[in-house]
Amino acid sequence: MDRLKAMELFLSVSRSGSFTETARQFAISPTSVSRMITELEQALNVRLLLRSTRQVMLTEAGQEYAHQLEGILWSINHAHDSITAISTSPQGLLRVHSRVMFGLGVLTPLIARFRTLYPDIHVELILAEAQADLRLAQIDIDFRIAPPVEAGLKRRILFKSERHLVASPDYIASMPALTAPPQLADHALICYLKPGEGYVFRFLSDKGIDEVALHPRHVTNNGIAQLELARLGEGIALLDDYTVANDIAQGRLVRLLPDFRVTNSSFEDGIYATILDTPMIPAKIRVFLDFVASEVSGSDRRFLAYRQLGG
Repeated sequence: MDRLKAMELFLSVSRSGSFTETARQFAISPTSVSRMITELEQALNVRLLLRSTRQVMLTEAGQEYAHQLEGILWSINHAHDSITAISTSPQGLLRVHSRVMFGLGVLTPLIARFRTLYPDIHVELILAEAQADLRLAQIDIDFRIAPPVEAGLKRRILFKSERHLVASPDYIASMPALTAPPQLADHALICYLKPGEGYVFRFLSDKGIDEVALHPRHVTNNGIAQLELARLGEGIALLDDYTVANDIAQGRLVRLLPDFRVTNSSFEDGIYATILDTPMIPAKIRVFLDFVASEVSGSDRRFLAYRQLGG
């Protein structure tokens, strides 16, 4: 019995619930799939699957075995890819996950330029506000705004950033005076949606940290929507400095309370390239990280890299 092949077949069946679909993926017959998994069960002396004419279900032992195989087979494939990369030029599929605004404003134009340097690397860009589970989602790089806290990951910081309170000139012309954080209670606010939490801005000055509870006019889970609402004069938004730099420079937005550092989460935010902690970094990951870092790392280059969105 080819034990590795049997493991791969069993894991495929556990995911798809189908011998026929697994057979199609591996270009063999359903009978061969069933036979190899039966031999694996006999070798383990445990039943992994409950078979019927209508469905295939995992036993409790099968569920545990499938869970362990996820990491084992990933490690085997990763080791193969890493060794192969030593003797070949960087190539293959590179799956990149990013927060939406950084992905659209920075990564998208950089990917187009990266392709001219490494045409054999095909970048698959996934944008979402939530951070990715790199191993489960098979992500090579996750660009996060905060350093990773999970075990088995390592980070490369590209830059630290600050958040700015911004509003349009039209809103500022009609709004009450704003000279101190507590006065935000008198203003229309555009806040980022955090399910299950209240809305609080934290202000850092030489006197320490103060928190201001908020009652927003608009709430959204998308930074681009926040930016556009601020441009439309709907209120004050809190956005990363590199996302509003062009708007401030061109007069579409004005920074408020510039003497304070302000955040809705941590004062340590920035952009952190997060990858799995493995003995060897595949060449396709290494060259992409080096390229992005060369374009955005540092206190000023992030402003040059950011492409204006929506106007």
